Amino acid sequence: MYQKNVWSQMTPEKKEKMFAFNEGYKKFLSAAKTERLAVAEAEKLARQAGYKRFDEMASLKTGDKVYFINREKNIILYHIGKKPLEEGMNILGAHIDSPRLDLKQNPLYESKGFALMDTHYYGGVKKYQYVALPLALHGVICKKNGEKIVVAVGENPNEPVVGIGDLLPHLAQEQMKNTAANFIEGEKLDVTVGSIPLDGEEKEAVKANVLKILMDKYGVDEEDLSSAEIEVVPAGPARDYGLDESMIMSYGQDDRVCAYTSLMALLDTETPEYTACCELVDKEEIGSVGATGAQSVFFENTVAELLNAMGKTNYIALKRCLERSKMLSSDVSAALDPLFLSVSDENNCSKINYGVVFNKYTGSRGKSGANDAMPEYFAYLRNILDRDGVYFQTGELGKVDAGGGGTIAYILAKYNMLVIDAGVPVLNMHAPWEVTAKADVYEAYLCYKSFIK
Repeated sequence: MYQKNVWSQMTPEKKEKMFAFNEGYKKFLSAAKTERLAVAEAEKLARQAGYKRFDEMASLKTGDKVYFINREKNIILYHIGKKPLEEGMNILGAHIDSPRLDLKQNPLYESKGFALMDTHYYGGVKKYQYVALPLALHGVICKKNGEKIVVAVGENPNEPVVGIGDLLPHLAQEQMKNTAANFIEGEKLDVTVGSIPLDGEEKEAVKANVLKILMDKYGVDEEDLSSAEIEVVPAGPARDYGLDESMIMSYGQDDRVCAYTSLMALLDTETPEYTACCELVDKEEIGSVGATGAQSVFFENTVAELLNAMGKTNYIALKRCLERSKMLSSDVSAALDPLFLSVSDENNCSKINYGVVFNKYTGSRGKSGANDAMPEYFAYLRNILDRDGVYFQTGELGKVDAGGGGTIAYILAKYNMLVIDAGVPVLNMHAPWEVTAKADVYEAYLCYKSFIK
């Protein structure tokens, strides 16, 4: 099955299942525009599948389904297997944060009759891609009294959108001389949010009107914005892409495509031999740092909680469990783009419609920052996927000297567990609208399910 086009042997039955699965995926993408929203959607799907919060369980036994949520920004789910936990787990790990713009802590200001909000871009973005687009606002505003207000503006067709202005080509002679890197400066990625002055106000009347809207709708004042977390993302739902409807265009597919397929693989699995885990984390796009990133001890703490609930309170049981585990670091890879062939080695890059892609190593240039998986482990996985008829391929993130990237693989490998990157090829990666093939999405789901089965 190595490196074959998924459509070459597509049966009508499989095509029907594939398209149905991707309808669920599109709904998830449209609802999960931020990591908080992704956690909320994941929890909803998990509870529908019979999962309970760990603190709802008095004890644990084979077949139990539990999950932990960390600060509303990452979620870890476990399906307790037949083997003792100390013998290891099969882990699927993906990230649910995506490149975007964040409002600064003191965002709102007025200039030349416009009210604008200052932003700070998050993750690797091409800044020029965010101008002249309909944008939405998602997040929370936390008040001093402990109240948390959810903000969501721009997704409903009846709601307004916001956006970032661009310079008309008639006046852009000097701007056009800039390189793409500084075509738009980061400090100019300010979001326009209003232009009507408030009656009776003489100073910063447009800003005052926006503040009145915020007070009327959310009950917050300007000071409350300092303890807000508002993300600016492309507005609009996931859509079918291509006249044949074979692909999906959406914001946030890096890496919610692997998050959704990993989650559904776990939820659709009967009681496994080894405990199965799906770990969905935050902050990968900025180094997996912080309390909700993969480098946090939260994952390790949850495993300790499971062992403790099963009567295993010694430290060595935790270490044995982690060291004997196997993991698929479920993250996307760069798909071969016919318009930009010069940056790819065609024999060693992923292709649309060829199934889930394994990256033995990531990193940049001389494999800097790479996990570099064991060949014995990949051989083990090849055997499983060939047995189950899953389409897979191998790839790298461009030519050796062209660039590179990283995932969470090296972070979990520190436990001495076996880890390899396995994900979905993506076109337009990190752009406001990314593209995946429905066939690859479905094969990733089948791959993850075979792995944890």
